[in-house]
Amino acid sequence: MPKRRTVTRRDFLQRLAAGAAVAGTAWTHAAARAQVPGADAPVRIGHIGLGGMGSGHLNGFARNPRCRVVAVCDVHLGRAESTAGVVEAAGGSADVYRDFRHVLDRDDIDAVVIATPDHWHALPTIMACEAGKDVYCEKPLHLFIDEGKTMVAAARHYGRVVQVGTQQRNQTHIRHAVELVRSGRIGKVHTCHTWFGGGSGGGWPEPEAIPPELDWDMWLGPAPWVPYHQLRFGNFRMFWDYSGGRLTDWGTHLIDIIHWGTGEDAPLSIEATGRYANDGVYDMPETMTITYQYPTYTMIWSQPPPDPLPLGENREYGMYFEGSDGRLFVDREKYIIEPEDADDEPIGEDEFVLGPGISHGDDWMNCIASRERPTSDVAIGHRSTSAPHLGNIAFRLGRKLSWDPVAERFIGDDEANRWLNRPYRAPWHL
Repeated sequence: MPKRRTVTRRDFLQRLAAGAAVAGTAWTHAAARAQVPGADAPVRIGHIGLGGMGSGHLNGFARNPRCRVVAVCDVHLGRAESTAGVVEAAGGSADVYRDFRHVLDRDDIDAVVIATPDHWHALPTIMACEAGKDVYCEKPLHLFIDEGKTMVAAARHYGRVVQVGTQQRNQTHIRHAVELVRSGRIGKVHTCHTWFGGGSGGGWPEPEAIPPELDWDMWLGPAPWVPYHQLRFGNFRMFWDYSGGRLTDWGTHLIDIIHWGTGEDAPLSIEATGRYANDGVYDMPETMTITYQYPTYTMIWSQPPPDPLPLGENREYGMYFEGSDGRLFVDREKYIIEPEDADDEPIGEDEFVLGPGISHGDDWMNCIASRERPTSDVAIGHRSTSAPHLGNIAFRLGRKLSWDPVAERFIGDDEANRWLNRPYRAPWHL
């Protein structure tokens, strides 16, 4: 059995720093920023959506000297007001809104961070592009594939920098794992696996009154109207109306790296099996196995994880590449490569070179200054989000589907194509 090498994120960064020190070219975030003309000019930001990910982004940007948070917006007024306090604690000041359109109307805002529930990603992003704002949008980029096509078109038409929150692309050890795969260190890739653990049981809650500080109608927005209850508001990813379950939540991150490592970002066919949870209000599948056939490789999504795990030890999630000459596993903490000598030599100039990552936020700031496309550009995020949606559609229809990656339509299947979009609830429209 070939020997395998396990390299943790810390190990790799130490190795990288040692090599750079010898060469006299140590890479730092400060050095990366210094290379961008105009990077010291503050970017005025409005934050739209201030839940878990939204508050995390606000904490980071409020303390980033390269930008200034001037507006915060959430349909939950208490949440918006409390995050305005975070901005004040960081030495700034932010106006509070409940309707994101007021943020987009302001001429003194350069960019927005959108961290709303998934069904509220497309419209604010498109409208922000129309209003001349650059955008950082959380993943998954959209709820329906046709939305994503429109988001890409808006970014290109209005010349906006749109970064998607697939932050793994800026983790240095993940970038190196992609370099190894794309440089042929494990041979020609023929099979990929990715997985996530966890089900979706949600109970049957009693009807609840809408909290007075929450604008429930605005929270629903383009989604169908339903009575309020906490599980919809607090765990929206488990409902078809707002998200796509574990597959779009985690699968977007994981499939994104599979796409990057193989260089192919759209399947030709999709087939799914699994079962729904039958003990609660959630309407997401509890188990799923999806087989995607790409032009030169097969990718399998497993929920829960496969048993036994291929190469890796992470039972929660993982990304795995199997090639003709070896294999590689990577997660957010490490990569494992087999055989170990496949990683003996540094990536050469004639191989696939990415170099170290910087923070995802700084990557966005750099591109706002340079007007280049970011690491997780909107078109990349669209493809990485589309593959999970295709898997969900195949599961819901219960049959193998054929996909045209150029037209972004199912081949000869009108029923499946109806799942690529849906009418918005008035007065919202795409």
